[in-house]
Order: sequence, then C-alpha cells, then structure tokens
Amino acid sequence: MANFSKSNVPQFSVEVYQNEFLPEGGREVNAIVTVTSTGGGTTGGIPLAGSTPSPAYGPGQGPDAAVVLMVDCSGSMDYPPTKMRNARDATAAAIDALREGTRFAVVAGTHVAKDVYPGNGRLAVADQQTRAQAKDALRKLSAGGGTAIGTWLRLADRLLGAAEVDIRHGILLTDGRNEHEAPEDLRAALDSCAGRFTCDARGVGTDWEVKEVTGIAAALLGTADIVADPAGLAADFTRMMENAMGKEVADVALRLWTPVGVEIRFVKQVAPTVADLTGRRTGAGPRAGDYPTGSWGDESRDYHVCVLVPEAGIGQEMLAARVSLILPDPSGAGAPQTLSQGLVRAVWTDDMVASTSINPQVAHYTGQAELAQVIQQGLDARKSGDFDGATAKLGRAVQLASASGNQDTAKLLSKVVDVVDAATGTVRLKAKVAEADEMTLETRSTKTVRVKK
Repeated sequence: MANFSKSNVPQFSVEVYQNEFLPEGGREVNAIVTVTSTGGGTTGGIPLAGSTPSPAYGPGQGPDAAVVLMVDCSGSMDYPPTKMRNARDATAAAIDALREGTRFAVVAGTHVAKDVYPGNGRLAVADQQTRAQAKDALRKLSAGGGTAIGTWLRLADRLLGAAEVDIRHGILLTDGRNEHEAPEDLRAALDSCAGRFTCDARGVGTDWEVKEVTGIAAALLGTADIVADPAGLAADFTRMMENAMGKEVADVALRLWTPVGVEIRFVKQVAPTVADLTGRRTGAGPRAGDYPTGSWGDESRDYHVCVLVPEAGIGQEMLAARVSLILPDPSGAGAPQTLSQGLVRAVWTDDMVASTSINPQVAHYTGQAELAQVIQQGLDARKSGDFDGATAKLGRAVQLASASGNQDTAKLLSKVVDVVDAATGTVRLKAKVAEADEMTLETRSTKTVRVKK
C-alpha cells in the first residue's frame, strides 16, 4: 500500500477487503476498497472566515477555491413568502462561511440565469467588504419567472471555468420542477459540466422532483438532500459551505487496471452513499480506466469492485485487479501522480469453507446497495398503485435496514410503512403518508452506514 503525502495536502491510503478464495471454476471476485484521506481538510483545521488559522496555514490560506451559489428565484419561491426570505438568509450564511480569499459568485436562477453578484461574468474574492456587498445584493432578490436549471449550471460553469483554482464547487437550491427547459437540455448541461466542478443540490419544500435534484448531485459528484422546512436552510447551507471549504484535492480518480481476460462487472461507491460509477469510466492506457471521485478533504469512502476472472484450476492464483488513486497533473503536461494503491487477488482452492465464506464488508455493502434499490422500487410501485409490490419491496428494505443497523433509514421507512416484524420484513403500507416524509425517504435512500470493522 503506497501513500501520498505533501505539505498541506491529505495523505491517501487504500485498503482492500475481500475473500480471495474461489472454488474450482469460480470466476466472480468482489472487493471493498476503502479510501481514506487524512492530514488536511475538514478536520485538518482549514480556517473559515473569522476563525483562528491552524498552524499549517497563514490567515486565509488553504487551497485555491471558487464557489458559485445558485439560488432559485422562480415565482414559486414566493409561496409562502417566507421561502424566499429563508433562501436569502441561507445564502448569506453560506457566504459568511467562505474562507478568506475564496472566489465566489451568486447566481439568481429562473427560466434564465443571472449572476447578481459581483456581475459581468466575474468572481469576487471573499473578504469582509465583498461578503457585505454580496449580502446587499441578496436582499434585492425577488421571486418571479420559471425554472430552467440547465441555464444556471452553464452559467456557473462559465464563472468557475474562468478561475485558476484547485477546487471548483457549486451549491444549488431549487423549490420546483425543471419545467421551462426540456429534460434533454438539463442532461446536456450536466454532461457539459461533469468533471469541471462538483455541486451540492438541495430541494426546499415538497414541490420539486427528487430524481432531478439527486440526478444533478450524482452527475456532479455532490450531495443531495431535502430541506422540507425552509427555516432549516441556513444551518444546512452553512454545513455545505464548511464542507466545501474543507476540500483540499480535486479531480481524484479511482484507476482500475485489470489483466488480460478479466472483465469488469461494476465499480460502485457504497459509502457514505451508493453511486454507480461503472458507466463513467474513461480510458487510461492499456487495460486501465479511471472512475471519477471528485474532491477530497479529511474523509473515508468505500467502493465495491466486482470483476470476472478466467477460470483456473485448484492451487492457481492471479492478480484480479490493481486499484490506484490518481491525481492528474494540473497543467495537463505531466504524468498523473499515484497517491495510493491496493491489489485484488484471486486464489482457487478446494477448501469449501474458504471458498464459500463471504467477506463481511462485501456482504454488508451488497445489502446496502440492495437497500437503496428496493426503497426506490417500492416507492415507484406505491406511486403507480401497485400496493402489493410496494409492500414487498419496502418490507425487504425494512429487513435490510434492520439487519445492517441503518437506523436513520429505518426511521424514515417507519413513516411510510407500519413495521410488524423488522427481522422478517413484515410491514403494512400506511394509508396516509406526508409528502415530505416520502420525499425524504426517496432523497436519502442511497445513504449508507459504514460496516463495523
């Protein structure tokens, strides 16, 4: 296991958890890859505005970063009027959490996008004066017009792309459905922005489309959540900005190299959320491909790698895959840097106990991925009127949440179904479910719990 260490930059490590033993003729190899970065970022003491700098940084220092805040100003933000006020207050709170020297802009989003601060396609540099000016600009925002989120993202991309910084990030707030542009226009905007900046997305109230908001976050490697009560926006925006300010390294890729004859079944992030990265592979030389992971601070994430190896006889062994963390050269001229790596192995044995035992990490995250899937299937069935199907799927979700100790998801499920027996997944659909509770379950269905190691 190799590590990467540099002043003021996190140190990365890779650990591989697997049962490498296969029976004769066995082909499927599963591994959980835990990637951890330490020594910088959220717990590394990067100073926020007005805070005492850590010894590693001078006042206002840290990685160069740029943030664009996209605020929904469509007509629906006026119902109730407190929603727009809460959105302004939340954006002001996020601006207060900007680190000194961070470049930033505020975009008002309707059926068009307008950079309301500092304007003219520029970014401001965070200090006491620019924060005050930005908050003055926020006070002038009013609700009116439609919703075309793709235009907001494209403007954010232009603003962020003009900045020579290490970290580019967006924060997007919407309260409604993307009704004033075609779905393919939003998809094209996301495809254009993917890999250029990361973005956290939030839906406020209950009139927005969960799959749109979660789709934005998934495409741009950010987080998605619901803020059902607009009064909670300021605290949520502050946490989001503090997390963004904790990022130290951008554009880290998970590189998978496989020998001749090995097929890749899938590559998924499985903690802290489930995200399928399989289709996002880009070629990286012979038999190698890169999967995007976005920006990192002090944190740990788990990935599930599944490959098919050629059949082999008892006593043979092979390297099934090599997993590396790759940091591209910012200039694009030099070779990428390997931050850390781990090996996935396959060993054929006639020991039935060894070859049939399931690694605890693999078993846990296989269940967590299924949990996210059956919640979505159950909610879709409920919406379509297939109540038997919904009961079966959500019952399985209750069973999986209980078995894995995912208490947060279990609590959300209990607002949609009456649990008769969690161990067997016996449930009854509730006759009445608050829209906010159903949307919260759907939005947070991909959140996982870490395996107890």
